[in-house]
Amino acid sequence: MNSGYSQDFPYKQRIYLNNASTSRMPKSSIQAMTDFLIKYNELGPDSEESDNYVRERLGAVRKGISKLIKCRPEEVVLTQSVTDGINFVASGLKLDPKSNIVIRGSSHEHPANHFPWVRMGKRFELRNLQINETGYFDMDSLENIIDKKTGLVALSHALFNTGAILPVEKIGTILEERGINYFVDAAQTVGCISDVDVNKIKCNFMSFNGSKWLCGPMGMGIFYCKKDSSELIEPLQVGGESAILHENNLVYKEMPARFQAGFRNWAGVAGLEASINYLLKIGMDKIRQQNIKLANLLRDELTKLGNVTLYGPDDQEKRTSIVSFSIKDQDPKTLTAKLEKENIILAVREIFTKKIVRASPHFYNSESEILQVIEAIKKS
Repeated sequence: MNSGYSQDFPYKQRIYLNNASTSRMPKSSIQAMTDFLIKYNELGPDSEESDNYVRERLGAVRKGISKLIKCRPEEVVLTQSVTDGINFVASGLKLDPKSNIVIRGSSHEHPANHFPWVRMGKRFELRNLQINETGYFDMDSLENIIDKKTGLVALSHALFNTGAILPVEKIGTILEERGINYFVDAAQTVGCISDVDVNKIKCNFMSFNGSKWLCGPMGMGIFYCKKDSSELIEPLQVGGESAILHENNLVYKEMPARFQAGFRNWAGVAGLEASINYLLKIGMDKIRQQNIKLANLLRDELTKLGNVTLYGPDDQEKRTSIVSFSIKDQDPKTLTAKLEKENIILAVREIFTKKIVRASPHFYNSESEILQVIEAIKKS
């Protein structure tokens, strides 16, 4: 069965189920980037008209992102990646030297949301939440590990290896009551699930990118910084776009310019704007419904094989569309390599030290593609 959206992603050669890494782009977004480059060069490119055109695109993409995560447009900082946003906080957050930071650490976390905090731990006490085999932790462990000296808690919204969604809103309420800064890595949720609301999460900072579930171009990241929290961070970079000299003193500009020194990926902005508008037109609720429908079909069909172990929550409300699994006596790397020769793209990831196969369907995938993947696995 066709998803109804696959016609907008007419890449016929391969079944692509690795959207948790990098998604495909709709043809309209690729065309938007081409159109931007042509118009930008026709206008100048260094001219008043081209400057106005760029400002329009920047305003439009910030407006689109603000609709997605329910923030103000001026709280949207454009970066190159999720990692950029994480490092804004990990390298720039101004804390008392006696502060501690709390993370959901260990090899169960994505390196981009682990390594920067480990480095930050050279300046502050680093505390790790105790997690179980699923990657979850209970609220009591959080309550017990935070104290009056906790300067930051940093968590993923959903896990990159199993798709498990963490209760970030409940956690945000606890941290807000304690006056503790809160960072959320939303790389695996924005564009994949229907409700990512920074007001409900109550986070000070959030980072995600445009090339995963938002179906945008590579080299586009988003850093949300609550306007009231912007003074807490010393910018990593400074330039004419982000600061001025006043009486020989460096003064940072207002948000979002404060963190935007040197950003120039205008074509990426045009592509991301088109992708966000495309997703918003479909509706995030519909996208979530299609995603979980495909994930459930894949999980059900894998279970029928009899020699498969599934990872991640059984409850569909507690997971994204990531489907992680292992097959008895099958090496994940060997399996994914065989499938790629059959024009099927999955990924190998880790849960602690265990290698697993990760599939991550998105709304443009179809039920027939899922069934083709199952048939290919049967033959492998």
